[in-house]
Amino acid sequence: MFIETQRLRLRPWEQRDIAPFAVANADPGVRRYYFPDILTREDTAAMIADCDRHLRRHGFGFVAVERKADGALIGGLGLSHAGDEIPGGPHVEIGWILARPYWRQGYALEAASACLHHSWSALGLAEVIGYTSRINEPSRALMEKLGMHSDPAEDFDDVTVPEGNPLRPHVLYRITPNDRR
Repeated sequence: MFIETQRLRLRPWEQRDIAPFAVANADPGVRRYYFPDILTREDTAAMIADCDRHLRRHGFGFVAVERKADGALIGGLGLSHAGDEIPGGPHVEIGWILARPYWRQGYALEAASACLHHSWSALGLAEVIGYTSRINEPSRALMEKLGMHSDPAEDFDDVTVPEGNPLRPHVLYRITPNDRR
């Protein structure tokens, strides 16, 4: 899966991406809405390997996001099959993780918009979901900017997060090609 925008390149992961993505995944601020909260370099390498397997098997996946101007890895973003913990599946989900130095520059919106366009035009998907913990206001705001919508009746507890953890209550967002902004 290769997607280019004005400033970014979404591409398969490369070995050179492990170190900078591991730095992002070790940042408690970057990972504050994820469980587990921080990842080791080994965890990050395993995540990238899983993403590569998904990409090879399905033709789409969670891929590296590179800034075209200087080749900097800014994070990861893409599509994947959602897990069984998401009610009403199967689903294809969009997700993202950007390193802190690249926040608030419009990169996530730019990359996610291009990824959704790809999901309609190249993959022919009928719907893409997004989900996050109820308290993750930044991701929820991005999903809404993308034109995604939620229904409180579809909120759910993520069973992969321990009971009592504030990250357990989740919100489900949806978008179809007809919902595009």
